[in-house]
Amino acid sequence: MAEENSRTKKTIPPYMKAISGSLGGIVEASCLQPIDVIKTRLQLDRTGSYKGIVHCGSTIVSNEGVRALWKGLTPFATHLTLKYALRMGSNAVLQSAFKDEETGKISPAGRVMSGFGAGVLEALVIVTPFEVVKIRLQQQRGLSPELLRYKGPVHCARMIVREEGILGLWAGAAPTVMRNGTNQAAMFTAKNAFDTMLWKKHEGDGKVLQPWQSMISGFLAGTAGPICTGPFDVVKTRLMAQNKSGGELKYRGMFHAIATIHAEEGLRALWKGLIPRLMRIPPGQAIMWAVADQITGFYERTYLTNAPL
Repeated sequence: MAEENSRTKKTIPPYMKAISGSLGGIVEASCLQPIDVIKTRLQLDRTGSYKGIVHCGSTIVSNEGVRALWKGLTPFATHLTLKYALRMGSNAVLQSAFKDEETGKISPAGRVMSGFGAGVLEALVIVTPFEVVKIRLQQQRGLSPELLRYKGPVHCARMIVREEGILGLWAGAAPTVMRNGTNQAAMFTAKNAFDTMLWKKHEGDGKVLQPWQSMISGFLAGTAGPICTGPFDVVKTRLMAQNKSGGELKYRGMFHAIATIHAEEGLRALWKGLIPRLMRIPPGQAIMWAVADQITGFYERTYLTNAPL
């Protein structure tokens, strides 16, 4: 019994999961920021100024320079680093709470609830305020810094708090919670399922996936969320982009925004930016999991024996 208890305690601690996720987030942000800028511009385009992904990207480069494709990188990279640290760490803690005390296994429902809880937590603590700042910076157009309303992430955050109050940094919190909760419930469940189906990788078997295997599982796991949560992402972006300095707000909340966008722009508008989301999120998950699995795998090989990843 003592030997069995010692084995069950040899698990990768949540803080290592958090570190692996944060390092993966840094690499992901650096690689995929241009796609996120294009996605945001497409979602904010109400007049059809951009004809598609390529046209949007080329227009940004020609009008604002190549560096404009990395607008908002500082808050985006910081946001991803903190988000993945919180996501991976909290998911590990929640999974521990949902695990069967006798077998040490977690049910599919427990895995879904752990992912959803991690998504809700990251949405409220990290994602919403950072994305508000990022989107306000990304929607600015022009080459002259002195003509831009927001001079940088810190200045942007201060302006929002001064003009709209502290809650202005949490504009669009409701659709963000729905988007992130659903995304993470699907992602963690799908990642585990693809690891099992494709590579015969089971939690607790001590097997460490190769980076390319982690990338394939992560890519596939990252595809379902954007399709299911497209409307929440569009509404989130619209709510975060508007500010009170321009007078009365166009959108009064999540449901009002969905109804207004549907009435004025049609049903398909609720999935604006889906293609660039699919170009960013699945590759982003592939990059993040390739890094995270190697870090947790290194920890397992160095310090543990037969620990669950």
